[in-house]
Amino acid sequence: MRNGISITLDEADRRRLTALVADHNTPQKHVWRAQIVLLSADGVGTSAIMTETGTAKATVWRWQARFMAEGVEGLLRDKTRPPGKVPVAENKASALVAMTLKPPPFEATHWTARAMAKVAGLAVSTVQKIWKAHGLAPHRWRRFKLSNDPAFVEKLHDVVGLYVSPPAHAIVLSFDEKSQIQALDRTQPGLPLKKGRGATMTHDYKRNGTTTLFAALNVLTGEVFGRNMQRHRHQEFIRFLNVLERDIPAGKVVHVILDNYAAHKHDKVRAWLDRHPRWTFHFTPTSSSWLNAVEGFFAILTRRRLQNGIFRSVVDLQAAINRFIDEHNQEPKPFVWRADPQAIIAARNRRFQALESNHSYDRIQEL
Repeated sequence: MRNGISITLDEADRRRLTALVADHNTPQKHVWRAQIVLLSADGVGTSAIMTETGTAKATVWRWQARFMAEGVEGLLRDKTRPPGKVPVAENKASALVAMTLKPPPFEATHWTARAMAKVAGLAVSTVQKIWKAHGLAPHRWRRFKLSNDPAFVEKLHDVVGLYVSPPAHAIVLSFDEKSQIQALDRTQPGLPLKKGRGATMTHDYKRNGTTTLFAALNVLTGEVFGRNMQRHRHQEFIRFLNVLERDIPAGKVVHVILDNYAAHKHDKVRAWLDRHPRWTFHFTPTSSSWLNAVEGFFAILTRRRLQNGIFRSVVDLQAAINRFIDEHNQEPKPFVWRADPQAIIAARNRRFQALESNHSYDRIQEL
């Protein structure tokens, strides 16, 4: 034992330390601290105490000294330690946040942690912690598009009304074109999926042509009517309408939900509608493709069949699309609209107000 360290236990301290060691609910750090003191009081040497408790020499000496100074209570209390790094001053953190909310003074669209650390004179990890504490992520962007259609509310209610409460003895079709679908072949064959390794695919490709898918989703049944064509002009649109007209049973009124693409409003298309009075077009608001139910099918088609597909010709691509539609139609599910139109309108109004408020503030700052 070190010079100046002499541990003698009275009966009360020995009983208390022995109880701590025997109690299974005692934290382990308190157990070996008590063991160090008990063994020291019994005259056991430092090396033997280290072996018995599994601690280092400095640890044994530290808790011997702590008991000498503070008794049993000192063994049960951890002394607070100063932080390894001095916390960033509040005014400096606020200045960093203010800089983050403004465009950087150099040619870049946003701040990076390294760039901010260099300007602020802080560590990268410190900048990241401040950003996290204030909910800032300069590298992330959310894309949006608000419809400026003056008849947005009327068109929204019209389309949603067809989804929620379609007319009796009528067919509701959600129509759109998916244009410029590329038949891409890879420059080298990839490796298949195996345990511990995902499937591989070269990043470069060969273009073998394009096709355009005309598709109409039957909202009531979930079936999709599709036709591949080379272009997406009003001529192809009318050809697709003729196919639908032939396949839809006579006596059924047809309501079509579609976007504002110019080909859909061509004079010859309007003339076709005049010759087929059972057809009615319902146009979505401008910049509101999310309102068209068939877009969901296009997303599934892209994600599950086209994105990682290998097509050596346009014919291969078209055949794959047709097979996917046939499989989809084997177990179709009706489209169910769940969003509240009033909530959509309120959210749109809030976003316009936020944009207007922000731009007004920017104009004031410029003045």
